[in-house]
Amino acid sequence: MELKETIEAIGRAFETFKAENDARIKAIEGRGSADPLLVEKIEKINADISAMSDLKRQLEALENAVARSEFPGGGNSEFDKLKAKHRAAFEKWFRKGEDPQAVKDLAIQANLSTLSDPDGGALVLPPEMQATIDRVAGTVSAMRRLATVMTIGTDTYEKLVNQGGAESGWVGEKAARDETDTPTVKKIAINAKEVYAKPSATQTLLDDSRVDIAAWLGSEIEIAFAEKEGLAFISGNGVEQPKGIGAYTMIADSSYAWGKIGFITSGNANLLSSPDRLMDVTLAVKSIYLNGSAWLMNRTTQGKIRQLKNTEGDYIWRPGLELGAPNTLFGYPVETDDNMDTIAAGKFPVWFGNWKRGYMVIDRYGIRVLRNPYVDPPNVQFYTTKRVGGGIVMYEAIKALKIAA
Repeated sequence: MELKETIEAIGRAFETFKAENDARIKAIEGRGSADPLLVEKIEKINADISAMSDLKRQLEALENAVARSEFPGGGNSEFDKLKAKHRAAFEKWFRKGEDPQAVKDLAIQANLSTLSDPDGGALVLPPEMQATIDRVAGTVSAMRRLATVMTIGTDTYEKLVNQGGAESGWVGEKAARDETDTPTVKKIAINAKEVYAKPSATQTLLDDSRVDIAAWLGSEIEIAFAEKEGLAFISGNGVEQPKGIGAYTMIADSSYAWGKIGFITSGNANLLSSPDRLMDVTLAVKSIYLNGSAWLMNRTTQGKIRQLKNTEGDYIWRPGLELGAPNTLFGYPVETDDNMDTIAAGKFPVWFGNWKRGYMVIDRYGIRVLRNPYVDPPNVQFYTTKRVGGGIVMYEAIKALKIAA
């Protein structure tokens, strides 16, 4: 609607411009068209009018294209048109509370939902709004940015993991093939948990058609979703929240076993003072996982490591000097997450590994919102829920450093 109003306003301005210039041309011609200066002015005015006519035709073509796709930027497929209709109906419901059943029906037709009445009347956000919220969360949570993120349509993601790999061997063209050992396979299941936010808006704000609903909702739930997720990916217990890396059984790396996280000790009961022990953490990860590995720690721990020197008296920390370049430690990037432990006896303040291979975040498709104008009038509450899970899927790709003698 805003685009249409803009096009109509430009069209009205063009008609005004054309009328004024017609009058100017007549006035000039009345004074005598033989004057070369007057002829030049008339030609310039005609060129301006021609250019404005071309612009008007382009704007009219754009308006027709928008009308055909029923939403600016929409595609021409039936699903694109249905998604455009769903977003238009959703925004109408979001602002005024009108016709929620139409939004539900369109969500099903556009394959955005399979439920006619999901979650007690909650409606599914349009994909553009969901993308805005996920993008905001990705900038806040280091683990969401580092891990593999997968969107699923059910409550549980299951994956079969080969612990040791199938046996193989070399043979000649006519040689007998001996039977090889079968791989040991484990099934890993990650359940989606529910996180919620309840942003409120005044009806005056919602009545303002120039307010970008997707941007507003994304910014309102930024802290509620992103910070809750980020904390859970590190220390969540896996019961009513994702299972964080700190919730798994930790074991000395020399006794490593599947299902546990191997650790290297710092060599001091209370301090992190040995660069060699940090190097040992990188050496504990198999070389197959090193490409793409990164450190994970909080800023306080980073401050301590920045002070460490090797035997040559050089700092082991390498700051990223170019724009966008990360800080590095032994050649691997350092990521910051203030949900990590601070250096103290018995804590695990430093982690290292290939997070894409080692940790998975799952998002249940469809962020849902329930409009409630009754609890706090004249404000309108939007109870927004998202289902997200997380867990380790490859234990040997991740190692930690423990503060211990």
